[in-house]
Amino acid sequence: MSGKQAKLSIDQQTIDLPVYSGTLGPDVIDVKDVLAKGYFTFDPGFMATASCESKITYIDGDQGILLHRGYPIEQLATQSTYEEVCYLLLNGELPSPVQMQDFRDRIKSHTMVHEQLQFFYRGFRRDAHPMAVMCGVVGALSAFYHDSLDIRNPEHRQVSAIRLIAKMPTIAAMCYKYSEGQPFMYPRNDLDYSANFLRMMFGNPCEDYEVNPVLARAMDRIFILHADHEQNASTSTVRMAGSTEANPFACIAAGIAALWGPSHGGANEAVLRMLGEIGSVDKVDDFVRRVKDKNDGTKLMGFGHRVYKNFDPRAKVMKQTCDEVLNALGIQDPQLELAMKLEDIALKDDYFVSRKLYPNVDFYSGIILKAIGIPMSLFTVIFALGRTPGWIAHWQEMISNPYKIARPRQLYTGSLQRNYVPANQR
Repeated sequence: MSGKQAKLSIDQQTIDLPVYSGTLGPDVIDVKDVLAKGYFTFDPGFMATASCESKITYIDGDQGILLHRGYPIEQLATQSTYEEVCYLLLNGELPSPVQMQDFRDRIKSHTMVHEQLQFFYRGFRRDAHPMAVMCGVVGALSAFYHDSLDIRNPEHRQVSAIRLIAKMPTIAAMCYKYSEGQPFMYPRNDLDYSANFLRMMFGNPCEDYEVNPVLARAMDRIFILHADHEQNASTSTVRMAGSTEANPFACIAAGIAALWGPSHGGANEAVLRMLGEIGSVDKVDDFVRRVKDKNDGTKLMGFGHRVYKNFDPRAKVMKQTCDEVLNALGIQDPQLELAMKLEDIALKDDYFVSRKLYPNVDFYSGIILKAIGIPMSLFTVIFALGRTPGWIAHWQEMISNPYKIARPRQLYTGSLQRNYVPANQR
């Protein structure tokens, strides 16, 4: 507690409310005592409400700061690996070399999925959206791993965390292979996490698949930059599901379902759709003119951010990665040229600069994924794969501490109590 107190005055009544201070960020007013006085607070979208206490991730949207366990995202994305970031999120500290090797070995021992899951995939239509398949398969994992479902057992929680992180690339690649009618590829545990994923995505049993190290590093950075983002919609959903004591696989499936919404996980898809609607480089100027016209209704996707009011700290690293991938592949893609033209205009035009509408992480990630060869329908699956350790870390943090089942209140504006009217009298 900060020692400060807030006072809420309602008519002739005054309610004293404690004020808490975190290590970073604004102070928080504890409003739970208003319930005893007969009131609720009203905050649609929970925009001004802290639903929990957490030590995992800190965001300062005004300053463009994103910290995981205190480490800036820019440092992690350029100096760390995804597996190391997973360890950091789950355990609170960066691992020693011995701890890191043990963590990698544990992940590699769980990369395969139960053979019966192949038949689970075959229950879906080939043209099913990969997120529908992923949501169903991850939720079904609890039916295969009964030995790690006791959420009160720390070892069970740890085993479930390792299993989810290890199996998500396999499950995601299987979603793609199934949609393409191609054979599933078993994981290769001699490869790094991201390289293994790319091989399962694009390899086939007929020939060896050589993983491009530039693409593997790009994939690793994409996973790192999506690993956690504080109390967003999907993470809050995982916590809410977890508060009911649901098993971890069900909680992560709930997070995947929330991420599926186009307003959350579909932003990079929206960027490519926008580029498709623009059509060609010679139409960019006209598109920009329509964006500036407030009466036109044309939306600029992939620029600005709901949380970051200055710049997205992840975007700089993602842009660097984008340049590396495009240079390594030597791609001549009209849509990618169009994207670079739009980026150039937005970074120089006073209209965008004055409004701080800088390219965000979604603008570049969609371009990178398209260049690698990942279909747009799989973009949100990649997002879910990367976000898994963040979801698990928040679930673990909640389960490991005292918590209450989530139960938001409402402002009721419906009918007053009334009596039932028989059908012949209506």
